[in-house]
Amino acid sequence: MSKGKYYITTAIAYTSGKPHIGNCYEAILADSIARFKRKEGYDVFFQTGTDEHGQKIELKAEELGVTPKEFVDNVAGTIKGLWDLMDTSYDKFIRTTDPDHEKQVQKIFRRLYDQGDIYKGAYEGLYCTPCESFWTESQLVDGKCPDCGREVKPAKEEAYFFKMSKYADRLIEHINAHPEFIQPVSRKNEMMNNFLLPGLQDLCVSRSSFKWGIPVDFDDKHVVYVWLDALTNYITGIGYDCDGNSSQQYAKYWPADLHLIGKDIIRFHTIYWPIFLMALGEPLPRQIFGHPWLLQGDGKMSKSKGNVIYADDLADFFGVDAVRYFVLHEMPFDNDGVISWELMVERLNSDLANILGNLVKRTISMSNQYFGGIVSDQNVVEDVDAQLKAIVTGAVDRVSAKMESLRVADAITEIFNVFKRCNKYIDETEPWVLAKDEARRDRLSTVLYNLVEGIVIGASLLEPFMPGTAVKIADQLQTSLRSFDSLHTFGQYPSGNHVTEKPEILFARLNVKEVVEKADAMFAERKAAAQEKEASQEAGIDLEAKPEISYDDFAKLQFQVGEIIACEEVKKSKKLLCSQVRIGSQVKQIVSGIKQHYTAEEMVGKKVMVLVNLKPATLAGVVSEGMLLCAEDADGNLALVSPEKDMPAGAEIC
Repeated sequence: MSKGKYYITTAIAYTSGKPHIGNCYEAILADSIARFKRKEGYDVFFQTGTDEHGQKIELKAEELGVTPKEFVDNVAGTIKGLWDLMDTSYDKFIRTTDPDHEKQVQKIFRRLYDQGDIYKGAYEGLYCTPCESFWTESQLVDGKCPDCGREVKPAKEEAYFFKMSKYADRLIEHINAHPEFIQPVSRKNEMMNNFLLPGLQDLCVSRSSFKWGIPVDFDDKHVVYVWLDALTNYITGIGYDCDGNSSQQYAKYWPADLHLIGKDIIRFHTIYWPIFLMALGEPLPRQIFGHPWLLQGDGKMSKSKGNVIYADDLADFFGVDAVRYFVLHEMPFDNDGVISWELMVERLNSDLANILGNLVKRTISMSNQYFGGIVSDQNVVEDVDAQLKAIVTGAVDRVSAKMESLRVADAITEIFNVFKRCNKYIDETEPWVLAKDEARRDRLSTVLYNLVEGIVIGASLLEPFMPGTAVKIADQLQTSLRSFDSLHTFGQYPSGNHVTEKPEILFARLNVKEVVEKADAMFAERKAAAQEKEASQEAGIDLEAKPEISYDDFAKLQFQVGEIIACEEVKKSKKLLCSQVRIGSQVKQIVSGIKQHYTAEEMVGKKVMVLVNLKPATLAGVVSEGMLLCAEDADGNLALVSPEKDMPAGAEIC
């Protein structure tokens, strides 16, 4: 019987590149909570996905010579592949380029504008492109972006703004009335003291300096700013409709029970997002948890250093479930965790290979050695059995209590206490001694039965965190994992059942020196490849030399700066654009084969280098009166040649 619904989300991953293990941690954490809630009997919906708009992506795509959509399709595929590799059981993977999401964002923007929450203005400030955020001078840290520490540049542009202060008091009241709303408490105090209580500034919710975003449908110069676009995925992904025709799924699952996010984006989720929902008249999520970061033990992960650790790297070295165990067990509740190759090996050897793997192997091996693999309860009980049973049957309540407060690492510790107690039980009962006394054979059978039962209960609790390992354990004991509501009862393993004849090694011990050397070699190879690629890009391009010309020949060519004032596609051609180019007081019509590299809209306003005294020619039925000069790389990518400084249209190039 279902205990009700449970809707959990991660922050959607930004598609600027492949996420490292610290980014993957959030998806694994959310998955463990979702799986646990399912085992508890909840109707769970788990949503994750990708955030795919913004200036940073537009610039990266331009650098690679691909369209922004091609770029995000590739990266979104990589992210989804990593989430799948790490065995995350999401119910929906949303992309902010999904047509239904984009449509709803446009409707939301228009509604907020129509009801007076959004107004048009202009923004001037210091802009951080990686964070896509404007800052004031006072907000900078050492003159740099307070979020990422990178350089900021002065910027000014027309924009739409949301009236945040209109809802600030209402949000403060909600936070005070719902102490569980923002967790941990340190994050709540930070938001209240640093942002809400000092007073909220109006929020920029559109951009006009780039095109890669969801267009504002009543003002095509603007695209919806990333946070209004990205945050609304939590409702659009389950069928929210701004016109009031939301789906049954939305009615069932909203409000979200848990938004799981990184501590670096807590402000957007605990201030901006609730205020957007208030403006839409929708309920607020029940809880927002800002988890800490997973840091690299020997310093910050850096692509330039070539030391970035990815989830698939770790899975290749240690296996998927070992990676899941490590990131979940090593992350404190409200402090940053640390990952290193040495620590991974230590945890695998001590916890997974020794405490868990060796317990399962010893128990199965003894069952085969002494009873031909048959496990039966002969009910020959001693005092030590009661202690084991109390620890094992009480574990589900202890684990559930830890999970209720999102203390996942502590929950896993409680599960491993079950396995530790089983190992201690072996030392206490000494099965190898019992086996020497035929009169104690029934007692030996009972001991092995108790061990198998304890392992099954522990494995059933372990399933949300290490699903593959839990299933392997159950398979070797030739039984099924159990529901949580049955774990208070000891003795459900079928007496007389067989275990597998040859136990599988769950986790093989590793040599730390060999692992570190292998990792160092991998990083060195990556760094060398990156340096080789960079060197090849810097080496330039050699072209076959053309015949020499005299200065008189060159002097016949007239080059001037032109300003493109209009541009359109040549209808009869797949390659040509027709530009109207102002050169001094004249306007020349120039046809160029650059349609695969520039849109007509992108061309307008550009200052370009023009060969103006080229004999007119007709291309695809259109007269061309000059030539725009372009540079071309080895891959055929084109870039218009423009003056380094702003020069007037008509200036001579000499």
